[in-house]
Amino acid sequence: MKEVSLSLIGFGNVGKGVAEVILNKHQCFKEKYGLDIKVVGITDSTATIWDPDGINLKEALEIKRSFGSLKFWGNEYEIYDLKPSEVVREVDSDVIVDVTNDKNAANWHLKALNNGKAVVTSNKPPVVFKYKELLEASAKKNMPYLFEATVMAGTPIISLLRSALLADSIEKIWGVLNGTTTFILNCMEGGMTFEEALKKAQELGIAERDPSNDIKGIDAGYKSVILHNIVFHPFDFKKAHIEGIEEISEREIREDFKKGTVTRLVALVEDGKVEVRPRKLPINHSLAVKGTSNVALIESDLLGELVIKGAGAGVKETASGVVSDIIKASLKTKYL
Repeated sequence: MKEVSLSLIGFGNVGKGVAEVILNKHQCFKEKYGLDIKVVGITDSTATIWDPDGINLKEALEIKRSFGSLKFWGNEYEIYDLKPSEVVREVDSDVIVDVTNDKNAANWHLKALNNGKAVVTSNKPPVVFKYKELLEASAKKNMPYLFEATVMAGTPIISLLRSALLADSIEKIWGVLNGTTTFILNCMEGGMTFEEALKKAQELGIAERDPSNDIKGIDAGYKSVILHNIVFHPFDFKKAHIEGIEEISEREIREDFKKGTVTRLVALVEDGKVEVRPRKLPINHSLAVKGTSNVALIESDLLGELVIKGAGAGVKETASGVVSDIIKASLKTKYL
């Protein structure tokens, strides 16, 4: 049995989802993989809880739900005020798990790798802007750097592209990679205005309070650049052509839908090219997904067309991708 220690940085919805999976499937992971996974550090926006013997995840989740902050835990644990970079340096753990939205997290990802710690993340900007440096540090230290949940939540497109199509040359990828915009467009097809559809998405937790990254196509752009980085070579995000859905005509959406045509925010990834913009599609097209589903159509020289479709959002779904990466990282570090 291998004991693996984690520092969980970020304890919002995804962080809590990750903790719940580890708590509920702890015995399963011991039996199936020979891994005893314990969380020795949890950091939210207000505090860090640290216990080398392992934190009681059930209590951590109860404290967070009841009080909204780990700083109110009381006397059971020492409460620390640590920045993520300080957690990486101070807390002794095998794997750093980043489920924050910290745009500068690449700095402490690199510090973790260089200190001999594996990194698992759902945070997109580091993989968009510092991919080359992170992969070089990962290779140099022989430490896993894994980021499945950055694209399509738990639907394993990253694993597919990194390790399953080794004989193929990928020619292009078409994708609908942002579930929020698809949900909004679906609602508009049913007669809602853009504002009504956005409000509904926010009420259901599908859209953020500030939805601009989704609406303007930035989120889909990030994900497209990550795919380009994996399949081809590091791509400068500033060179991506990105359009959002904020200028789409409500009347045109409804009229097209009656004629059997839908509009989706579609990404195109080719060697040296990343483009995100609304495209009209036949209602039965592979990319014409509904709800918050994501889909990617991969074109390669040997396999031809491959479609991968699944959940592109959601706490449980994103936690699936993160915890899968934790297990992969743990299995690798088990033998180092």
